[in-house]
Amino acid sequence: MTKLTQTFAALADDTRFEIVERLVTGGEMAAGDLSDGFGISAPAISRHLKVLRTAGLIDQRAKGTHRYYTVRPEALRAIADWTSNHRAFWEGSLDRLDTLLALDPDGEEEA
Repeated sequence: MTKLTQTFAALADDTRFEIVERLVTGGEMAAGDLSDGFGISAPAISRHLKVLRTAGLIDQRAKGTHRYYTVRPEALRAIADWTSNHRAFWEGSLDRLDTLLALDPDGEEEA
């Protein structure tokens, strides 16, 4: 599995996606703070955090008995780069579709 595939696989889970969202908007957070509002156990949150760390999306920092997590900007940059690389293809495809629809706005085939 490529790194980007692993990244998307990790983010495909709603809980993991929300964890990353919280870290992006709130900055570094303790594991306990990240688990607020999910309604799942601390061990379940830990498993999600491990998947995100393994995928390279987040970093962990230990301070005493607490673990703090941050998003790895280079992981988000890789997603942005992938999206940008595919943008030209989709824009071209949508432009061609617009042109086609303009030729036959009702979508009916001519006899």
